Amino acid sequence: MSQDRITTLQQALAPARQQLVDHSVYQSLHALDDLRVFMQHHVFAVWDFMSLLKALQRELTCVTLPWVPKGTASTRRLINEIVLEEETDVDPEGRATSHFELYLRAMQECGADTQPVQRLLDALAQGRDLDNALEAADAPASVRTFVRQTFEVINSGQAHAVAAAFTFGREDVIPDMFRHLVADLSRRFPGQLDTFTYYLNRHIELDEEAHAPLAQQMVRELCGDDEQKWQEAADVAARGMQARVALWDGIREALG
Repeated sequence: MSQDRITTLQQALAPARQQLVDHSVYQSLHALDDLRVFMQHHVFAVWDFMSLLKALQRELTCVTLPWVPKGTASTRRLINEIVLEEETDVDPEGRATSHFELYLRAMQECGADTQPVQRLLDALAQGRDLDNALEAADAPASVRTFVRQTFEVINSGQAHAVAAAFTFGREDVIPDMFRHLVADLSRRFPGQLDTFTYYLNRHIELDEEAHAPLAQQMVRELCGDDEQKWQEAADVAARGMQARVALWDGIREALG
């Protein structure tokens, strides 16, 4: 029954998913400067993905003391397996790194400006709230809208809604989106995008083969047979995809 629910949800999201996969932003990256602009926007989505992930870990596992069992062991294992590879994966040399830090390295390698997102991190470390941190970063309007939408879901405190945003707005669609980016990059920009190409290929591999199926199972377990939860999951997933399309629109506009 739950499998049918996942299939039904995916079918409902198919038009929005196709809009993301076919977006003109991928064909607009003609020069290295274009890719830098893309990365300077997209890095905020890489960052807030980590917040979405850790929100799930907070909701589904015990992260307070003293420790007590929380939820089901199977759900805890699902989210912890994803956290392990997102927060402590390996770089091309086999050293531990998060995917966000790997993305920063890729930006530095190709000359993209990491200062805006670093200003965001610095402001948050100083205790400033999200809106003030985004202002300190001077983040583009499309980025601010995207990040705020992510945190609206996070702040809802509804684990099934967060899982739906994570699964269908991110893990399930990322491989097809990233295939458009990875095609031909190494040939066109030899030596300048090695880390970025590694990052993209690593996401395609992990998300397609492991994370998306794990995340779908997490949604099944959290929604169960609750009709309202499945509807809320569908609504949140659709809004997440619409937000990503709007982010891509903002990048396309910035490219001129």
